[in-house]
Amino acid sequence: MNEVLTLLMQPEFWVAVLRIATPLILGTLGVLLCERAGVLNLGVEGIWVAGAFAGWLAVYHGAPLWGGVLAAAAVGALAGLLLAALTVGLALSQHVAGLGITLLATALSYFGYRVAFPKVSTPPTITPFAPMDWLPLPVLNQETPLTLLALGLVPLLAWGLYRTPLGLAVRMVGENPQAAEGQGIPVRAVRTGAVVAGSALMGVAGAFLTLAAFNAFFFNMVNGRGWICVALVVFASWRPGKALLGALLFAFFDALQLRLQQSGDSPLPYQVYLMLPYVLSILALVLVARHARYPQALMKPYRKGER
Repeated sequence: MNEVLTLLMQPEFWVAVLRIATPLILGTLGVLLCERAGVLNLGVEGIWVAGAFAGWLAVYHGAPLWGGVLAAAAVGALAGLLLAALTVGLALSQHVAGLGITLLATALSYFGYRVAFPKVSTPPTITPFAPMDWLPLPVLNQETPLTLLALGLVPLLAWGLYRTPLGLAVRMVGENPQAAEGQGIPVRAVRTGAVVAGSALMGVAGAFLTLAAFNAFFFNMVNGRGWICVALVVFASWRPGKALLGALLFAFFDALQLRLQQSGDSPLPYQVYLMLPYVLSILALVLVARHARYPQALMKPYRKGER
C-alpha cells in the first residue's frame, strides 16, 4: 500500500496516466459520435492501425507533424465513408461491416508497410511531437499538443451534441430516425457525416501512437485499444464527459500496473498486474452499464419511408 501511495504522489505517474489516456479519449469520442447517430463502429481497431501507419508514413516522407495528423484523419474518414456506405447506404449488418473494416484496414496497413519497406527489419524512426514545455501547467506541460487537442475536444463535442441544431439532429437520428425524417432531417446524410467525423477521430487516435507516444510504426502496436474504446462508450453512457472519466480510469490502472511490474519486489506474478486494468474496467463497466441508456436506434438500419 505504501508503494502505491508513493506512486500516486509522483508527477511522473500522472504524466503517464494522461499520456495513456490521450488516444483512448480520441478513440472513445469517435465511437461515441458514431453511436449517437445510431451506427456501431466496430472498425475502430483497424482505423487506429491505419491512422497510425498513415500519419507516420506521411511524416517519414517529409510532411510536418500536423500534416501527419491530417493524413491519419483523412484515412480514418475514408474508412468511415466505406463503413457508412455499407451500413447507412446499403443497410448491411453493422457488426459484420465493422469487423470487415477492421480486417481490411489492418491488412492494408501491414501490406503498405511491407511494400514501402520490403527489406527493413527495424522500422525507420521520425521526430515525434515534443512536450509542451512552454505551458505553465504541471503534468500537462510534459504532454504533447495532441493531448491538449483530445482534452479540448471533450467539451467541444459535448457542446456540439447538446447545444447546436446539428447535435440535436445527430441525437435524433440515433434515437428515432423516423421522427427525424418527419422533421425534414436528412437521416442518411447526418449518419454518414457522424460516422466519417467519428472515424477521423479514431484515425487521429492511432496517429498519436506513432507521432507522440512512439517514433515509429510497429505491428500490433494498437494492441486492442480500439476495443477498449467501444467498452468505454458504454461505461460513459454515451456522454463525452463520462468518456473522459472512463479513459482516465483505464489509463490510471494501466499506468499503475506498469509501475508495479517494474518495482520487481512484488509477490504476485506480472500477469496479475497486466490484467488488472482490464478486470477493473470490466467490473466498472458492469456496474455502470446496468443503468446506461443507449441510443434507441443504435444498430437499427434506416430505410426511408419505413415505420
